[in-house]
Order: sequence, then C-alpha cells, then structure tokens
Amino acid sequence: MTSTIMTNEKAEAAAWFRSLRDEIVAAFEALEDSQSEGPLSERAPGRFEVTPTSRSGDDGEDAGGGLMSVMRGGRVFEKVGVNVSTVHGRLGQAAQASMAARGVPGIEEDARFWASGISLVAHMQNPHVPAVHMNTRMFWTPKAWWFGGGADLNPCIEYAEDTAHFHDTLKRHLDPHGADLYPALKSWADEYFYIPHRKRARGVGGVFMDDRCTDDWRADFALTQDMGRGFLPAFLPLADRRRGMAWDEADKETQLLHRGLYAEYNLVYDRGTKFGLATGHDPDAVLMSLPPLAKWA
Repeated sequence: MTSTIMTNEKAEAAAWFRSLRDEIVAAFEALEDSQSEGPLSERAPGRFEVTPTSRSGDDGEDAGGGLMSVMRGGRVFEKVGVNVSTVHGRLGQAAQASMAARGVPGIEEDARFWASGISLVAHMQNPHVPAVHMNTRMFWTPKAWWFGGGADLNPCIEYAEDTAHFHDTLKRHLDPHGADLYPALKSWADEYFYIPHRKRARGVGGVFMDDRCTDDWRADFALTQDMGRGFLPAFLPLADRRRGMAWDEADKETQLLHRGLYAEYNLVYDRGTKFGLATGHDPDAVLMSLPPLAKWA
C-alpha cells in the first residue's frame, strides 16, 4: 500500500458513492410505485426519509458526515437503509492496533484517516423476497489507501434460481477485471459472512474484498465501481419475481428467525459496525442494518 494526499481521487470516490446512492434510492422507490397488485399493494408506496449525519472529532470539530436514507413500512420493503458518508479524523488506539495487525503501514505513528463509502441493507415485507446487503468504500491514511466492500444475499426461503442469478450477475460484472477475481471474492465472502457460534453462513453468499490496493488506484476504483454497478441488476429481478407471492404465518416465522441470525452477525462480527461505533459516527446510521423485527427460538 502506498499513499499521497490524493485530494482529487478522494473527491472522485466520494462523488461516485453518492451517485450510486441516488441511483439505488430512485430504483427502490420505483419498485414501491410498481407494486400495484398482490400483498400490501393497497398501501401508499414507501418513501425514503433522508437525515443528515455527522461525526465529531475528539476536539469537537466537524469530522465529516453523510446522509442516512431509510424507508420503513413500504409495500415491498419493510425496512431498507441506504447510507453514504465521508468522514475523517484520527483513529483511536484500538482501531490503530487493528489496522497495524492487518499490515497498514505507519498507522501507529500517524493515525489520521479519511473514509468514504455507501452501505445498504434491505429487509423485505414478503418472506419469499431475500434480504440483501451491499457496501463499497475507500479508506485513506497518510501512508496507505485501499478499497473494500461486497454484496451478499440473505434469503430466509431459498430459491436456487435466485441464488444463481445473484452470483452470475456479480460474476459478469467482475470478470472484466480478471477471470480469477470472482472465485477469490466469492470464497472471501463465504468466509467473512460466516457466523462461528452458529456454525453456519448468514445467507447464500456473494462477494467480498478488503484492503484492495494493487498500487493502481484507477484500476481498483474501476473494480469497486463495477461491484456497485452489479448490485441492482443482481437484486431487483429477484425482488420483482417474488414480491407478489402469497405468504402465511409459518413463512413469516421463518423470516423473523432468520433475521435473528442477521442481527447476531452484524452486532458481533461485522467489521463496519465495529469501526463505525469505535470512531464516533452516528450510531443510528451505523446500526441501520438491523432488522425492524426479529425473533429467537
């Protein structure tokens, strides 16, 4: 990993994450509008509530922020959040130690950082429609920069054709960056989105990467962009295919129990949740990923 000030690159990355956020928010509201038949179609279509977020540095000065966009109680989405942020400051000792252990150079001597990214989690009304997660981000320190992120599908009622479509679409978007990339990032996701205390995955996988720095910023940014571009074509057809299906109480029970697994993972293991809370970001934005209702046996 190498780094310079990278003012232009930071601005370009932050602008891309914001544009991806805008595209996804518009697509999700359009899906709400088009739910004219089937379960919950009598409701008014859901809309995102947008709230500015902020981060304060240790000295109380402004340290960046972003937008938290959350839709609740829609026709298709029970709760979905699409957050974007750009923050900066100094890492605390725990975060410094964690990054030093990951091989980030110079972080113990100079703890300044900058980070920007988009984070999305969707929990659906219909148990037949899979929950889904996606995030992409760029991180900078005075001596390093890298990209990270991924997407994974979390159905409580699995359909093999949906899983295949999700993975095939992500693969198609990643293949231009190297034929070996999708298999590697799929394996990384299988390992990362695993719940050790349950001895099972939280869903049917996807792709994941972190510390992505080939020393070619433009190439790594293009990969990150294509990962983001692959999300809507990977997920929207599944939501459209399943949203009109009837469900019963047993299906809803299955969904609520599966959401318990999702909550456990995000609170205990998720790296982004830990980082956001440790660095003083808005806790409501950090915990946006949690489902509106969940259940444990």
